Amino acid sequence: MRALVLALAAVAAAPAVAGDLAVQVRTANGAGVPNAVVTLYPRGRPAALPAARPAYQIAQRDLQFSPFVLVVPVGGEVSFPNFDDVRHHVYSFSPVRRFELRLYAREQTRSVRFDRPGIVPLGCNIHDNMIAFIDVVDTGFAARTDAAGRASFTAIPGGPVLVRVWHPWLRAPANQLELRAEVPDNGRVAQAVPVNLRPPPRPSRSY
Repeated sequence: MRALVLALAAVAAAPAVAGDLAVQVRTANGAGVPNAVVTLYPRGRPAALPAARPAYQIAQRDLQFSPFVLVVPVGGEVSFPNFDDVRHHVYSFSPVRRFELRLYAREQTRSVRFDRPGIVPLGCNIHDNMIAFIDVVDTGFAARTDAAGRASFTAIPGGPVLVRVWHPWLRAPANQLELRAEVPDNGRVAQAVPVNLRPPPRPSRSY
């Protein structure tokens, strides 16, 4: 019995077998798609959110929001500093988090906490060309794609993984695609995700 207890303890203490996954989101002609949000659900379940929360920010600069897409875990707080010489009125009508930050000037800031997962489109009540999105995620494996459309993840539990890809101009229900990947134990796999995008609304920046 003692030997069995020791064996079980050794198994419990052994590090979890994990692998890496690299995702590239690209158009039909092979161009990388930046500002897509990739979220992973190992074995179909959300991974634990990080205990430490960095400072999240969407700045108002040159009459634009920056970044265009921000990934925030549930419970995260986002600041909205104004670096322009004009006043802004930031708002969202999203059911995930409805809010209004009424007119405030340069060097001023406001903050909002996001406690539910989902997409939060942003606008400015003064400048219609200002558009941005916050993706509030419920899994610890979440990233925004870089300029080449890439998002990389490490230390993912080996086995099947549900992959979700969201982009504001994606031609798909709720602007989101789902696919399955298999992450090898102590290995690395690359997953290409071809997508079709709608033209961005005008006035707006390109994706």
